[in-house]
Amino acid sequence: MSRHCVSALFAGLLLAAPLRAAALPPEIEYAYPDQSVWTTRVNERGTPDNPLLRVAAALFAKAGIPWHGKDYPATRMFNQLRDGTAQFSMLVKAPALQECCLLSATPVTGSEIRVYRTAGQPPVRSLSDLAGRRVVTIRGYSYGGMLGFLNDPANRITNHAAVKHDDAFAMLEAGRGDYLLDYAGPAAEVLAARPIAGVESDLLSRQDVFLVLSRSYPDAPAVLAKLEAILATLDVEALMKPSAR
Repeated sequence: MSRHCVSALFAGLLLAAPLRAAALPPEIEYAYPDQSVWTTRVNERGTPDNPLLRVAAALFAKAGIPWHGKDYPATRMFNQLRDGTAQFSMLVKAPALQECCLLSATPVTGSEIRVYRTAGQPPVRSLSDLAGRRVVTIRGYSYGGMLGFLNDPANRITNHAAVKHDDAFAMLEAGRGDYLLDYAGPAAEVLAARPIAGVESDLLSRQDVFLVLSRSYPDAPAVLAKLEAILATLDVEALMKPSAR
């Protein structure tokens, strides 16, 4: 091969490399809360496990989109999504997301907020049933907006906030509260590790979780449609199990 041909080939390769790089979609940051509603388990970094990271990994692998995940306190997470610093999440529908983001038409999965009670306490069918009662909650959760009702003086609720899920159940067992509000996943793990005789629970609310994509991401409507189509092919519940790691 002549020197001119080699030079031409080398120049072609140099030109092709940036074209291939340019063809890759921009990297997505998946912002998620630093407090898990799914489990009490922690990852290798000692932070709460987020099983939706495994769903994201499957989604973006099939979509061919580079990505990384990062956890934030809830307020900062919403700010990151609003200003486009983070481009993706999986969250409940929230007014704060309507202007900045697109949401999938169908949910990814859902979490349950349940009311736990000891023997002798009547069932709870709605939030108003907690008026005038002593309620144990876990610090850091908004419970899908229910915390405002619990803390409203007009509802005469004594709210005892626990730092951790197991602390909350210990408070319930000790009689420091009539009821305990918790997410079904973490609560099931606590009660499996340390059963409490006579504890029952009632479903208070199911919080559906949707794909959330920033409107600022290039071709966002088409990308979200692609992710939704891929999501329909995934076994989300299997991916969310610890064995799916």
